[in-house]
Amino acid sequence: MKLSYFMMPIHDPGKDYHQALEEDIEAIVHADQLGFEEAWVGEHYTSKSEQITSPLVFMASLIARTERIKLATGVICMSQYHPAVVAGQAAMFDHLSKGRFIMGIGPGGLPPDFELFGTADSDRGAMMMESIETILKIWSTEPPYNIEGQHWKTQVTDWVLPEIGLGTMARPYQQPHPPIAVSAMSPGSGMMRLAAVRGWIPISANFIANWSVRSQWEVYLDECEKQQREPAPEQWHVARSVFVADSDAEAEDFVQQPNGTFDYYYKYLFTIFERAKMKGAFVTEKGADPDLLTHQNLRDNLVIRGTPQSVAEQILAFREEVGPFGTLVMTAHDWTDKAKMKRSMELMAK
Repeated sequence: MKLSYFMMPIHDPGKDYHQALEEDIEAIVHADQLGFEEAWVGEHYTSKSEQITSPLVFMASLIARTERIKLATGVICMSQYHPAVVAGQAAMFDHLSKGRFIMGIGPGGLPPDFELFGTADSDRGAMMMESIETILKIWSTEPPYNIEGQHWKTQVTDWVLPEIGLGTMARPYQQPHPPIAVSAMSPGSGMMRLAAVRGWIPISANFIANWSVRSQWEVYLDECEKQQREPAPEQWHVARSVFVADSDAEAEDFVQQPNGTFDYYYKYLFTIFERAKMKGAFVTEKGADPDLLTHQNLRDNLVIRGTPQSVAEQILAFREEVGPFGTLVMTAHDWTDKAKMKRSMELMAK
């Protein structure tokens, strides 16, 4: 089982913006030094807690600061950009990182981001698919480009001058393209079917219950069978909140701390789920009444915590329950206590 890191992040909204960015950079540099395989970085425009607006720009600052860790978007919100913008920026980043790039894509992020970009009532899933298909065409064909879609038109036909290289878009360092990943948040998510159909990397979210993660694996297997494709459990990533300490008591006290880093994390998510009328997808027991769900239920049921031995046993039991994922993605949390959070990463890496 491999170990990766997911920088959502969710900070205290009162934390200074610059300080939060510096902490996020320090965390991924630390992950690289500890031997984590990958660092996944989210994208959100309208949240003081989730403050990274461009994962590619943020990760570009990490290329020279890190040595081996792969840098992954988690995810680029495809409905918010013209496909040519994503194609050009992703190709350049792949070259700058010399192929240390995984391209995570998704239909969108936060509800206020949908409002900001005017996509609240759009078919963002269809926009994501149109965008990635356009990008793959750009990366695999020579100009002139004339790609007509329902949502965007991508055209360079009049100004194609091969003798001076004009009219040609950049192609990525990795050929034919960087690995592509999609994230799954809901029970039986269609993103798992998409991953099975296309051979993409599936990632199960960290804030869903075990039964929901299991349902995603079952959907993936079902679609692999339909496609006559061999399942690839080694590609499956599952994210989880994990806190490792030198004693079980220390871990329990830290996770249970009112308004602490884990408490605020799940309170923030719960508030969004409740406002969006999405609580049913996140109940900790299948079939449970979503009206009885609290953010404390989520925190207490979803955070893996304890000593290194206890955490290892919990992760193995979790994997036995949900399915044979190949990579555990440890989720970043606000550094309310930097020493404890860095120590947790160190113990996890061992």
